[in-house]
Amino acid sequence: MSETIELLKKHRSVRKYKDAAVPEEHLTDILLAAQAAPTSSNIQAYSVVAVRDTERKRKFAELAGNQQQIAESSVFLVWLADLNKIRTAVRLHEDIELQQNVELFLLGTIDAALAAQNATIAAESLGYGTVYIGGIRNNPQAATDLLELPQLVYPVFGLCVGVPDQEPDIRPRLPLEAVYHKEVYRQEGLEEEIKAYDEITRHYYATRKGGGKGGEQETKWSKEMLKRFNKERLRGHMHEFLLKRGFELK
Repeated sequence: MSETIELLKKHRSVRKYKDAAVPEEHLTDILLAAQAAPTSSNIQAYSVVAVRDTERKRKFAELAGNQQQIAESSVFLVWLADLNKIRTAVRLHEDIELQQNVELFLLGTIDAALAAQNATIAAESLGYGTVYIGGIRNNPQAATDLLELPQLVYPVFGLCVGVPDQEPDIRPRLPLEAVYHKEVYRQEGLEEEIKAYDEITRHYYATRKGGGKGGEQETKWSKEMLKRFNKERLRGHMHEFLLKRGFELK
């Protein structure tokens, strides 16, 4: 097995960091690796803001639901879907409005995700720990204000990077058979595969370092999904926010 595959399979989310900096040359290498990610038609409809300022990281931690790993990380990378960049390029030739639809919004979001994952792999290859922070979308306007983002740019998620101060257990994933289909999607057997995974996750949550999840010894994946989606629509404010930012979702 290659070293790259070994590295990928050892991924874990790190939420505690030592008080140690990520040198600027390492951050540059990480971001150059991010730029090497695939991008549809070379559009490169994303940007990233590196946040090192202590007070700004604290504010991000607060708006993301008091996630202190943001404040403790050496650098907090905020990944952006960026159509302002595309509009600026187009207007070098014609003073026109950018023609938008849902596809263009998706391209920017996907570009940001692909670049961020390259950055994550690069950071982990250098010995750093990382964790994605979707919680900045709890209050996307506050995140936008903190970064002074122009119209047609929105924060997709954040990424903490720092020197790890913990070695968390690797979270088990669904069986390959539950995500890998040959030729066509296969519903048959899916329930059994989820039930088998439930038993794996029940044991993981009960025995992982730091104790069981929320003190619950019977927590399992399907119950976690029920809790997450059997309530008010998750971040339902995002649609109105994106419209106000100038994205045309049609």
